[in-house]
Amino acid sequence: MTSILDHNPAETAVSSPRQAHSLRVAAQLCLDAAVDHLTGLQHAQGYWCGELEGDSILQSEYILMKWIISKEDDPRLVKIANHLRDQQRPDGSWGQYPGGRVGGGKLDLSATVKGYFALKLMGDSPEADHMRRARERILSSGGAERINSFSKFYLACLGQVSYDAVPTIPPQLVFMPKWFYFHLDKVSAWSRTMIVPLSIVTTCKPVRDLPPHLHISELFARSENRDRLLPTGFGKSPGWTKFFLYMDKALKIADRIGLLKLGRTRALQQMEHWMVDHCQGSDGPGAIFPPIVYLIIALCNCCGYTDEHPIIRDNHRHLENYFIHGREGSPRNCPADAPPGDETIHLQPCESPVWDTGIAAYALVNAGLDSSHPSLHRAADWLISKECRKRADWVNNIEREVDFSGWYFEFNNPWYPDVDDTVMVSMVLRRLADLGYEPARAPAQRSLAWVFAMQNDDGGWAAFDRDTCNRPLYDCVPFADHNAIQDPSCPDITGRTLECLGTHGIDTSNFYVQRAIEFIRSHQEPDGCWFGRWGVNYIYGTWQVVGGLKKVGYDMKADWVQRAGQWLKDHQKPDGSFGETADSYEDPTLRGTGPSTASQTAWAAMAMMSIFGRRDSAVQRAIQWLCDTQLENGNWHEPYFTGTGFPRVFYLRYHLYRLYFPIMAIGRWLGAGPA
Repeated sequence: MTSILDHNPAETAVSSPRQAHSLRVAAQLCLDAAVDHLTGLQHAQGYWCGELEGDSILQSEYILMKWIISKEDDPRLVKIANHLRDQQRPDGSWGQYPGGRVGGGKLDLSATVKGYFALKLMGDSPEADHMRRARERILSSGGAERINSFSKFYLACLGQVSYDAVPTIPPQLVFMPKWFYFHLDKVSAWSRTMIVPLSIVTTCKPVRDLPPHLHISELFARSENRDRLLPTGFGKSPGWTKFFLYMDKALKIADRIGLLKLGRTRALQQMEHWMVDHCQGSDGPGAIFPPIVYLIIALCNCCGYTDEHPIIRDNHRHLENYFIHGREGSPRNCPADAPPGDETIHLQPCESPVWDTGIAAYALVNAGLDSSHPSLHRAADWLISKECRKRADWVNNIEREVDFSGWYFEFNNPWYPDVDDTVMVSMVLRRLADLGYEPARAPAQRSLAWVFAMQNDDGGWAAFDRDTCNRPLYDCVPFADHNAIQDPSCPDITGRTLECLGTHGIDTSNFYVQRAIEFIRSHQEPDGCWFGRWGVNYIYGTWQVVGGLKKVGYDMKADWVQRAGQWLKDHQKPDGSFGETADSYEDPTLRGTGPSTASQTAWAAMAMMSIFGRRDSAVQRAIQWLCDTQLENGNWHEPYFTGTGFPRVFYLRYHLYRLYFPIMAIGRWLGAGPA
């Protein structure tokens, strides 16, 4: 059977090169069509919000959650299971992203076990061909006992493993002093939102008994491993990993003989209050799928909350807002009484309106629209309305008082503004202010104080917190197997921050900028590129860094910058395009390689423009490819995942990346002056 990945118009060869003036005409027509398409997708309130596509675990974990809380009679689960079946690969496995030879091409054991279990609960016979193939892949890969710890929580809640097989997270962690090596303030923001509810679950140990015919004992290579915590995770020190496994065993023994009872009740109450507090004004804790699911399980199955409690009702609604009805649906269009002809539902991990709106508006500014354009006017007003002034978790790691202003990623998430969204929005608002929309100036300027305060000691910027990094032992603890328990500085966010600062007129004479450039130089790969933490991968990181250096006025003829440009040219395809899969996170020798995509070609084109200028032939070939592969509706075809959640664990496909980044690249190329 032919899939969408077997034919990619982005692979079509480019015709013979045109003269520069001819390319300008083609590029302008291409840009006009793309801008029309993008502005047509804007919501009446002024924002953009494209689908944010994840992998199969969103479907399987939602089904498992419903069974844990005894709500498996929800008729929509049938449609969610339909999509889960669609995502299964011919070999029986489920993976992290489509395509690829290393990461996406290999079995994701945790996803495959959860997919099998969810479908078995939904009535699929274990003797059906697709279930048999999944089971064979699971057993040949070590069995269900080898899944990650966050997946084992689901199995423990449904009685398929004992709580001895999941990590112990004592709730008394909330009482640890700040100087203690392990502290909730010192882990990444997303880890806090997961650790707190899971601590309640591992302490209270809720189990829903299933009838024997729904058990998955057939997935375990050794039955005794259903009662043992096995090493997983990303820690690079086997010795410390073994030490923490022994510590976990000691905690379990201490729990059995009652030594962990001291302070437990008060700690559980404090964690419950923490979760409830973090729902206030937010679309759930962290406004993302995993902690919302864990919160519902913890509060319903451990704390006695009923379905009618406002917190539970609201968080179910937040999850339902992630539903996409039909294979080609759009966000927030999945009512419970959807037409019977729509046979699938899939879930997003969260929603991305602030991110999409900031980048879309910035792309339109690069395309030549000014602040008087209705689309940009509405976008600016909406972004200004989303300015966040709440002093939240981040304040615990700031060394000085700061007048906070920033932005978060989702519709409502005031507890977790982030640097990447803040600098993106600040940048576009400053551009709009300079173009004449004066109300945008003050919020754009206000955000800089927080951005400066969030710079890490190494000179770089992380996502949500300051100083939640450089603790290698964290990666060795048993529940650190999502490869993101810390939130370190990264070149891509640091590069975007420099671009923002440069937009505000700050240059290389600034102390913060100088420290950031030192960080960037120290993290350049030997071949000249940079790692991309939040986008796939080295193309993304290199684009972000180079764009930031250019904006603050750094000398783009410097040898180390030129090496970055040469790396890009070395990875450009003969047709002018670029592509890279998330395989490069698994195997760095694959960096810069993969099927051609519009978003990555746009990133590379903008980076090369910053280094070599608009007249460079490699830049022109990239722009030519974007023009030649545009669809009739003004969009581009891009079925691949070019966004990153947790490297080597979870990836994303932003459905608007294929549109607003080409607009940005072509607009910059056209606006750079005559050839």
